[in-house]
Amino acid sequence: MNAAVRATVRVGLYTGARVYFVHEGYQGLVDGGENIRPASWESVSMMLQLGGTVIGSARCTDFRSRDGRMKAARNLVQLGITNLCVIGGDGSLTGANQFRTEWSALLKDLVQAGQISGEEAQKSSHLNIVGMVGSIDNDFCGTDMTIGTDSALHRIIEVVDAIATTAQSHQRTFILEVMGRHCGYLALVTALACGADWVFIPEMPPDEDWEDHLCRRLTDQRARGSRLNVIIVAEGAMSRDRSPITSEHIKKLVTDRLGFDTRTTVLGHVQRGGTPSAFDRILGSRMGVEAVMALLEATPDTPACVVSLSGNQAVRLPLMECVQVTKDVTAAMAEGRFEDAIRLRGKSFENNWNTYKLLAHINPPDVKSNINVAVMNVGAPCAGMNAAVRAAVRMGIIQGHSLLAVHDGFDGLAHGQIEPITWTSVSGWTGRGGSTLGTKRQAEPVTPSVAAGAKLPPFASRVLPGKMLEGISQNIAKFNIHALVIIGGFEAYVGGLELVQAREKYEEMCIPMVVIPATVSNNVPGSDFSIGADTALNTITSTCDRIKQSAAGTKRRVFIVETMGGYCGYLATMAGLAAGADAAYIFEEKFNIRDLEVNVEHLLEKMKTTVKRGLVLRNENSNANYTTDFIFSLYSEEGRGIFDCRKNVLGHMQQGGTPTPFDRNFGTKMGAKSLLWLTEKLKGCYRHGRIFANTADSACVLGMRKRALTFQPLADLKEDTDFEHRIPKSQWWLKIRPIMKILAKYDIQLDTSEHADMEHVIKKRSPLK
Repeated sequence: MNAAVRATVRVGLYTGARVYFVHEGYQGLVDGGENIRPASWESVSMMLQLGGTVIGSARCTDFRSRDGRMKAARNLVQLGITNLCVIGGDGSLTGANQFRTEWSALLKDLVQAGQISGEEAQKSSHLNIVGMVGSIDNDFCGTDMTIGTDSALHRIIEVVDAIATTAQSHQRTFILEVMGRHCGYLALVTALACGADWVFIPEMPPDEDWEDHLCRRLTDQRARGSRLNVIIVAEGAMSRDRSPITSEHIKKLVTDRLGFDTRTTVLGHVQRGGTPSAFDRILGSRMGVEAVMALLEATPDTPACVVSLSGNQAVRLPLMECVQVTKDVTAAMAEGRFEDAIRLRGKSFENNWNTYKLLAHINPPDVKSNINVAVMNVGAPCAGMNAAVRAAVRMGIIQGHSLLAVHDGFDGLAHGQIEPITWTSVSGWTGRGGSTLGTKRQAEPVTPSVAAGAKLPPFASRVLPGKMLEGISQNIAKFNIHALVIIGGFEAYVGGLELVQAREKYEEMCIPMVVIPATVSNNVPGSDFSIGADTALNTITSTCDRIKQSAAGTKRRVFIVETMGGYCGYLATMAGLAAGADAAYIFEEKFNIRDLEVNVEHLLEKMKTTVKRGLVLRNENSNANYTTDFIFSLYSEEGRGIFDCRKNVLGHMQQGGTPTPFDRNFGTKMGAKSLLWLTEKLKGCYRHGRIFANTADSACVLGMRKRALTFQPLADLKEDTDFEHRIPKSQWWLKIRPIMKILAKYDIQLDTSEHADMEHVIKKRSPLK
């Protein structure tokens, strides 16, 4: 929430508006006085890393009465406030809409009571309202993710990882109860992210014989060699007859029937606390900017709206439509229309539920397909790769295929480091960082012909199959591989291209292939996001938090931090937005000595304020001459006597660590979707008793494009690829760089040409049966 408050205040001030804090929520609005105070630029410094909300929040019974709302209206009119930004759940936002609807009548009553003048009423004749949804439950329909949900998932997964180690040691069953009285999002995503054996959510109660089914499943998992069982329960979980299903109820069932050593953990308000994740900070910042734009563009006829994110797109949605659909979910659950409840929750929730059902509740078929699918990791390792491998393997087995693990990337494929991989082989992989299969990244010279064909510089560092095509084709034939899943970064993409080009010479390469982007650099063409980037981003952000804390203590200190990413500035830009950096130097946005001079002057001015610290990020390959050492020396010299400098090169710590909930969930969905797609492709490629695929659409990148996961032919993406610098030519996140600069108090022009239009929630939904 604090990121949203900070962005709203600073962008509001940037546009020339007067901005006020309303402390203690609607109670502060009713009480007025010192609860409504002017906000300044400095007043929102050092807020990004704080959990909760620094301006306070309180449940308010007074605001529910008309007299209370009259007092609130009087307080706003007296201060000349005609725009209200509300951050809260559906109750807070519904109250805001009611307040707006009654506004004219409230002013009329206040004038008649002599509490405000007619002139004051005229100046404040209309109240504009925009909402941002702040709720860890993610229970507000129409939005993919509400502010606070990702941070809550971080807290939950930290506990799950800690529990998993002790449960595995003692062969225990753990039952974890998470928040979600009316919405099972936290429970569902946690189950996906940790590979839970069972999840109970209010939207979809289990079948009537669930006790028998659960016991069979736990017994089956133990028989397969699993040393632990994890069951996730939403606090609002219930049975089909609407009686509560509690963690204690489940514990008694498992203990009495199976005799398993069982423990329960109820997380409670731990989920609400802690440091916000990088995702939540960026979400809050982007939504704060969009909220101010929506208020400034509002007219008396504009309905109250909420701003949110759909995929990576900012959207504006009519507030009361979202509230209505949220109420429709509750009604559907009360009436036993559980499939409708899942659908009404939105596409993201529905996809999560369908993926979980496939991976957790469907047993492998007895009849095999006689199809062999190979899975491999390529390039630099990153967090989330193992989650994608696990999902691909299990989804393939569910489809009846035999799965093969290729160790050490293309090198392993060429040298026959291939072996069967089973359901139990990938148990516990979702929480592992790095690459268990191995990637074997090594430097090999690129032949001139390959360099010319792919537009690569000669003697580039690579792990590509170009020199190993003979061995690769032989092993595809030897191991009878019918389809290939390549999980990795830019090397996976270019390697896939080379395999497609080799189809002309090697018929063995004529098999369906899919590339799943997995790299901290987020530089794979065809996808807005890559597996691993979120984990790296959180690592950088948490490090920057500590650095800023150090600088705040010593005063007058500027830190220069170098991030990874190759030539792609995604990590530097997004970490700059999440950590509140003063500047972020990247390759895509050229800079010169004058730009560096402007940044130094900006920091010199900043040191005159109460905020006597600075943070500057630099992407590792942003400029060959303006290196981190050069920028450090320049800042040190120009700031002499005003501030001193320190530098940090974060290095490979950005590639390590356990995956974040986002990367686990994203990797799981990508891995599962890739196998479903390959299964369909294989049906269309089966001719004369064998697989033959040589069309462009039989080798694709699976990527997130704006709001959906899409398959794009590798060959079609070549035009959008800068092979020399290993980045896509068009990158969506460049358009949000100005936000970071405005929030750092640079006087620049904000491009509003692509502002979000109002979208409807109810009309775009398919009719429910």
